[in-house]
Amino acid sequence: MAKGLNYSGKIILTMGAKLEKLEIFDRERLGKVWEFCMLEKPYSVNPDTDRLFIDALQEVIAWHQHQSNFYEKLLIKNQFSKDTLQSILDIHKIPFIFANFFKKYEVLSIDKKDVFLHLTSSGTTGQKSQIFFDEWSIKSAQRMVDLIFNYYGWITPHQKCNYLLYTYEPEKNFNLGTSYTDNFLCKYAPINEVSYALKNVGDGEHKFDLFGCIEVLQKYEEAQLPVRIFGFPAFLYFTLEHMKKIKMPPIKLHKESLVFLGGGWKGHQDKVIEKKDFYDLAGEYLNIPDERLRDGFGSVEHCIPYIECKSHHFHVPVWSQIIIRDVKTLKPLGPDQVGYLNFISPYITSVPANSVLMGDLAILHAGSDCPCELETPWFDIVGRAGTSKNKSCAMKASELLNKF
Repeated sequence: MAKGLNYSGKIILTMGAKLEKLEIFDRERLGKVWEFCMLEKPYSVNPDTDRLFIDALQEVIAWHQHQSNFYEKLLIKNQFSKDTLQSILDIHKIPFIFANFFKKYEVLSIDKKDVFLHLTSSGTTGQKSQIFFDEWSIKSAQRMVDLIFNYYGWITPHQKCNYLLYTYEPEKNFNLGTSYTDNFLCKYAPINEVSYALKNVGDGEHKFDLFGCIEVLQKYEEAQLPVRIFGFPAFLYFTLEHMKKIKMPPIKLHKESLVFLGGGWKGHQDKVIEKKDFYDLAGEYLNIPDERLRDGFGSVEHCIPYIECKSHHFHVPVWSQIIIRDVKTLKPLGPDQVGYLNFISPYITSVPANSVLMGDLAILHAGSDCPCELETPWFDIVGRAGTSKNKSCAMKASELLNKF
């Protein structure tokens, strides 16, 4: 257990407070990128934001073209220039980079001395995506998380919380993306106590502590402070399922507790259950209402936050656009069709990852197809392409379940 974790960045947003603006390192060349990333309403999209999106993309494409020989050659090969972009309808023409590319190559658009943070996407085995962030790129993405958490009312600077993180207990030089994210999320409510489900046992190894998690939940029930549970859904499900198996009485956590999961079930598909059934189980055994049970989707290759609405759909925030591509031709598909997930955003200046093709299979839906108040499109993840050699951090974590 740990108390009082320290964070390198300060909390820049509190309920009702004015948001502090970040500064970009080159306003002359990247002024539109800065202006676009400073948009403060996470789900407010209109013709003006669309125009600004295109202007920012043009700037960041020119930036990477000038800074990266690799990206310049990619544009030439695809006969693409920033002037090809005239409207949102043209964004599918931007040459994309496969997410797996970053598992083999380090491609930077900045000097190594300007790297502010280095994150990887997998565990200690398998291929790792190596993503390097300058200070602007990572802090602008974090600012987006700030704004979305604020939108949902999850920033409570005057209410201490106990935390149970279903992720890796940190160790020196441990730069796994999911562990970094879950610890970062602890800044939105003051920490009373933090416990980890994947215990560090030394030599880069972690062990899933099932019984320790149950004991922590019982302890937190007695404390009657709000509890925030972050991390891999498979481990929380395994905890709840064991409680059910042994006919353990439900734990009644504080009514303002929050479950926010991420990382998927990759590598442990045999344990996946319907999301509704999972949330029903969490509601029954933890006493947490449905609207405070949420999932998040993201990756180190594309750090824009996609967070479930109260109807449990991943709406696209104002800072990005999504294209679904045919699995054979890679051509854009229309709504309600299954294909590869292509993320597009101008936020990142450190590596040319402004159009990334993921290995995830998804369906894009119109905003009107969701009963919540948000109007932006939303997507479902329906599967993942790949091989056993390309282990994600969630896949690596799932192996710990088999060892238990």
